[in-house]
Amino acid sequence: MVYLAEFVGTAILILLGGGVVAGVTLAKSKANNGGWIVVTFGWGMAVMMAVYVVGQYSGAHINPAVTFALASIGDLPWSQVPGYIAAQMAGAFAGAVLVWLAYLPHWKETDDPDTKLGVFSTAPAVRNIPANFATEVIGTFMLVFGILGINANVNPMGNGELTVLFGTGIAPMLVGFLVLAIGLSLGGPTGYAINPARDLGPRIAHALLPIPGKGGSDWSYAWVPVVAPIVGGVLAAQVFTAIGFGG
Repeated sequence: MVYLAEFVGTAILILLGGGVVAGVTLAKSKANNGGWIVVTFGWGMAVMMAVYVVGQYSGAHINPAVTFALASIGDLPWSQVPGYIAAQMAGAFAGAVLVWLAYLPHWKETDDPDTKLGVFSTAPAVRNIPANFATEVIGTFMLVFGILGINANVNPMGNGELTVLFGTGIAPMLVGFLVLAIGLSLGGPTGYAINPARDLGPRIAHALLPIPGKGGSDWSYAWVPVVAPIVGGVLAAQVFTAIGFGG
């Protein structure tokens, strides 16, 4: 059940998150040119809904950076980490395929290959790998630090497990607002992947799907939104615990 929940939750995340990017950027979509505010709200609501649906079953990590972070401070057995990540990657791939199907006529109508890739994965506004890496570390640090803070605030007497936190009514909404804040404040430089599965699973889908007029999948950059979020997430969990916020 835990791994199925992670698959479903990550698929929902990408269906709604990738879907809002497709709606805003693909030609002849009714949401075309909706702008960055629409995209960031869409991703925030995508996270919120995914957490509402599966949080009570798996803790709704829906993100390998969160999984590694919690394992690093003993809140998740390391033996479960491979299963969590496999489910997240598969769910992200499945969600990307659903976005492709939902916008099927619009790929041919859209000329720019980079726009098509942008529906599936992130790319920096200014390509500077050290700076891009730092941005993703900072953004994911804030994500994990914020999640742990919400847990400590909403569930001070709990056992630290996110299944307890996300069994309550308001916590998933707070995480959605956290992701919205990160997108508005820190998303501009890199598109705020802050989630290896969110970026890599759909990037693989982009490479495999028969998308008319697509270009390459930018594999030279693909490692940044995978490695940097894991670094940022683990660092956040360690700092949160080291300064005594973890109880």
